[in-house]
Amino acid sequence: MNILFQKEFQRVFGTFPLLGNELQNAVLTAAEVGYRAFDTAQMYKNEEAVGQALEETQVNRSDLCIITKIHPENFSPNTFKGSLMRSIENLRTNYIDILFLHWPPKESSFEQTLDLLAEVQSEQLVKSVGVSNFTSAMMEVAKSHLDIPLVANQVEFHPLLDQSKLLQAANDTGIPLMSYSAIARGKVFEIELLQQLSSYYNKTVAQVVLRWVLQKGVIANSMSTKRNNIRDNFNVMDFTLSSIDMARIDDLQKANYRIVTKEKVPWAPNWD
Repeated sequence: MNILFQKEFQRVFGTFPLLGNELQNAVLTAAEVGYRAFDTAQMYKNEEAVGQALEETQVNRSDLCIITKIHPENFSPNTFKGSLMRSIENLRTNYIDILFLHWPPKESSFEQTLDLLAEVQSEQLVKSVGVSNFTSAMMEVAKSHLDIPLVANQVEFHPLLDQSKLLQAANDTGIPLMSYSAIARGKVFEIELLQQLSSYYNKTVAQVVLRWVLQKGVIANSMSTKRNNIRDNFNVMDFTLSSIDMARIDDLQKANYRIVTKEKVPWAPNWD
């Protein structure tokens, strides 16, 4: 069973761009309200603080899903495993539950980097592996190359961006999507339809959006530093959006509002 389809791991607490005490307080609050899956990355430079906070929660390690990502600078066979070992040490654990490649390798052929993922899983340093920011074509290549399952492709996913090609690729390859920027860095709060649905369902706009993400079959990854928001973002399992309202939200994707553009991230692939 894909670890992310376990009910307790369908809602992931993100930690970017938090650091220091602000991060530790947010992680402690998230664990208190019920989060058990926590997402970090070498690139975030906060693995050590995440590890310390998770240790302070006193949640049993077996009940946690700790997620991190290999920095593209560490995709070389000479640095991949060593960087992972540092991440494991920083996170105060003996293994990583899910290890992602943070971005597609710049090389047109990236099978060798995928093989490094498979290698560290075979050594039981990680339980599961995945990719981030892969296009639909890259998902197809990864699926055909690897003999092990990829548990997710972590991508920008929110109601203001059309990711229908990636959803189709997820269906075709069996590689689910995990969201980041699920509330579009706050842009969703400006949308009148979402405000109306918030009132109708007696839920926050963020709850409506995260529920939409889940009902699209995508893992919901969200971050906040405010206790009420952390609690509300977690409590999205007690209502269901109607098919009509799902379709109305789907229509917002026509805006094609992308946060992570190639202008902001020059090494990003040519998006679908």
